[in-house]
Amino acid sequence: MGNSMRGVYTGLAQIRRTVFREVARLAYESQSGDFGWVDELPYKIIPGDVATYRESVFLERAIVGERIRLAMGLPMQGMDKPAKLSEGVAEAAKPERYYEPPLINVIKFACNACEEDAYKVSDACQGCLAHPCREICPKGAITFKYKKAYIDQEKCIKCGRCASVCPYGAIQHRVRPCAAACGMNAISSDEAGRAQIDYSRCVSCGQCLVNCPFGAIADKSQIFQVINAIQEGDEVIAEVAPAFVGQFGGKGNVDKLREAFKELGFSGMEEVALGADLCAVQEAEDFLEEVPDKQPFMGTSCCPAWSVMAKMEFPEHAHCVSMALTPMTLTARLIRKQHPDAKIVFVGPCSAKKLEAQRKSVKSEVDFVLTFEEMAGMMEARDIDYAKLTGEGSTDFDVASADGRSFAVAGGVANAVVNAIHRDHPDMDVHVTNAEGLDECRKMMKMATKGKFDGYLLEGMACPGGCIAGPGTLQPINKTAGAVKLYAKKAPIKTAPENAHCGLLDELERDAYGKRAAADAVAETVEAATPSDDAAHSGV
Repeated sequence: MGNSMRGVYTGLAQIRRTVFREVARLAYESQSGDFGWVDELPYKIIPGDVATYRESVFLERAIVGERIRLAMGLPMQGMDKPAKLSEGVAEAAKPERYYEPPLINVIKFACNACEEDAYKVSDACQGCLAHPCREICPKGAITFKYKKAYIDQEKCIKCGRCASVCPYGAIQHRVRPCAAACGMNAISSDEAGRAQIDYSRCVSCGQCLVNCPFGAIADKSQIFQVINAIQEGDEVIAEVAPAFVGQFGGKGNVDKLREAFKELGFSGMEEVALGADLCAVQEAEDFLEEVPDKQPFMGTSCCPAWSVMAKMEFPEHAHCVSMALTPMTLTARLIRKQHPDAKIVFVGPCSAKKLEAQRKSVKSEVDFVLTFEEMAGMMEARDIDYAKLTGEGSTDFDVASADGRSFAVAGGVANAVVNAIHRDHPDMDVHVTNAEGLDECRKMMKMATKGKFDGYLLEGMACPGGCIAGPGTLQPINKTAGAVKLYAKKAPIKTAPENAHCGLLDELERDAYGKRAAADAVAETVEAATPSDDAAHSGV
């Protein structure tokens, strides 16, 4: 799974963020019911008559037009019929508007139709005397033309032996970048060779969209709906994921972040690491109660993409993934206790959280989900220079533990749960294994179902590196990892059980569907086997 472009501010990143900025700006500035500006946006974003990246400025504008619609939470239109870009905007403007599936979309006419899986000879071929590539090929697919190796794609079985023996590294394995990044094998080619997503397998991890160098894949946003809720005078409160540290500049700067949210029109801001503490405590209790007497192992719950994958592909072990509410939902419930009528916005690094928020048992708690990148677009729209903000005086959040704040980095969730277990069982030996990336998570689950990890706590993260590598992040992964770890050390308490809010856990775990309602969601998921109905409490 590649991450070669992560943290690099490319022309594609600029287009994405420009779309978010302009959609946000006009949502703030437009008069109620006036949506004519939507049709003008592609010309503002792509001015002039000379193409920069594509063969035609008209194609560039058409692609940007689809990105604008997705940024507003609208379905794409395609190019096979005449339609105004603003079609359906009036409905999308309502704060109650939620995503219509699919969440992750391929803009077909932006796709480069990359080769799905092929071995090709590059110009580095020297036509050497040994010809090891030809000799090792089991199908006789390699011949020499003009003293250069040539691979007959009809005969090639893609075994890769030729590439492994070439002394010049002249034979390259070409794969579609989005498909290579997809840990669910959900991306293939349509009849025109363009990428297509099998939505019965897609878990909305978003790795495809950040690894497509042509910007042909994008997810839907709720920027438009969040701003409309603010403009209508609703109480709108942000809950910010632990991976926020350094995303907008600085080394935490919580006071600046609070000021930025205030200038954007939010009524308040809370730290999701608070809910992470409660999640760790609940998972510690689950582990002690369930493993190994009632189930052979237990998987952590906070990453919805990993959890969905585990339950879809290993339904007979679906119950082995913790039923604990995710930090996003626990934090939202804490906020709602004090602000029952507020609109709650999760702001974080994750596309899969958008999917999680669509479950009926979560939708009543979390109204909107935004990524850090979408949030940055809102800041640009309001001309907020994060680095120049003075802050409101507070230097830190004062509620979450160091362990809760470390949820954002791979290994942090399991470490927090182990530390919570050790509160009452200091001498207990807790075996842990973790996996990053859905391919590795799948391997971990396969080994677990074969009895290799009996008695273990399993941590799965869909994004290599953890939440800090989510598709909605702004900074290089390694840089963010260091910033999060440094910020965690500033926490007033070290472990999750020290959090004073843990006394509310039992109450928060109860909802309209009854305590630990996620068990029903597991059954529903296994029966339907569709991620669009998945991602609930424990990322079910």
